[in-house]
Amino acid sequence: MTDPATEDDRASWESGHRFRLLVDGGSFFPVMLDSIRQARRYILLEMYLVESGTLASRFFTALVEAVERGVQVYLLFDGYGSLGLSRGDRDFLRQAGVHLLFYNPLRFFHGQRNLFRNHRKLLLVDGVLAYTGGTGLKNQFDPESEPERFWHDVMLEIEGPSVRDWQTLFTETWNRWSKVPLQLPEPLSAPRTPGTQAGRVAAHSRYLGRSEIKRSFVAHIRQARQRVWLSTAYFVPSSKLRRALIRAAGNGADVRLMVPGPYTDHPEIRWIGRHHYERMLRNGVRIFEYQPHFLHAKVLMCDHWVSIGSANGDRWNDHWNLEANQEVEAPAITEAVQAFFEEDFPRCYEVEYTQWQVRPWTYRLWEWFLGKAVAIVAWFGRDKRNPPH
Repeated sequence: MTDPATEDDRASWESGHRFRLLVDGGSFFPVMLDSIRQARRYILLEMYLVESGTLASRFFTALVEAVERGVQVYLLFDGYGSLGLSRGDRDFLRQAGVHLLFYNPLRFFHGQRNLFRNHRKLLLVDGVLAYTGGTGLKNQFDPESEPERFWHDVMLEIEGPSVRDWQTLFTETWNRWSKVPLQLPEPLSAPRTPGTQAGRVAAHSRYLGRSEIKRSFVAHIRQARQRVWLSTAYFVPSSKLRRALIRAAGNGADVRLMVPGPYTDHPEIRWIGRHHYERMLRNGVRIFEYQPHFLHAKVLMCDHWVSIGSANGDRWNDHWNLEANQEVEAPAITEAVQAFFEEDFPRCYEVEYTQWQVRPWTYRLWEWFLGKAVAIVAWFGRDKRNPPH
């Protein structure tokens, strides 16, 4: 197993894991809810997008029932991403005994500090089971609520040593923002079924401009010899990431980028990403735009190495967001992720270089303008720290 990560990475590679890839809300929401219902000691839930609706109500009901069984429940929601959470739901949770905390609530006079967000997604149960990926508690992720236009996403089920590192990340953030430190009972003594798969958690370092996730992405892309397949909801890459993708293609790797097509919650970001298409296509990177739904999955596969989590690998992540990914080297997960991509590529429109060259000049102008705007924002946001409480 290769590990090009630098010495200051917070988590090292360990074996003893069991991982399972779950695709779309119809698969992962029932499993996550079942884990909540089976919790015996504590539940930690960290989310960016949280909005009152049928999906959130299903989770809130299960969480309150857990409290009634004597389970400690801690919810850490982003102050901006949870603006759609109603006052009634907030009161319902607090009155039931759920510990509810908001990361960096918006304040009128905080200015640039309001841009710092917690983009992580985590459900952790009893210290032995965790889920991470790209989802949120919002109806758009749920095929039952949005059968025609649900958001296409994945979650990874985790058992083993990395659960401890996920809990550490949650605890550090909670203690930074809460007046009452997190105090949890002892976790269960061992995973339900010990595994043999290897993995580690990658997260941002203290300085958000020095993202451990970005360093790991670039290092593994540079080492890839067979393939680099990247699925991302928002393609606004750093120059290092762009150069790494182009270099991998030049070295003979099969480099494919899968991004949203006509369905997206931020059309302007799609235009910004297209600003980089021409150079990438010219240098052998294949680009696929997903057609049926909004592609929200954040997955990177380099040969047999896989990274799944909250990070899109874009400039905004690097400067402003708390992010975390689970990295895996395990044949079963490699096969599952490969199947995920191979099932999705035929559902995409592949952008061809010759066709891209003849697109209207108005498109080119808009792409150029938005690309320059992003570069300016990134310049002003360089070397920013995680905001103090």
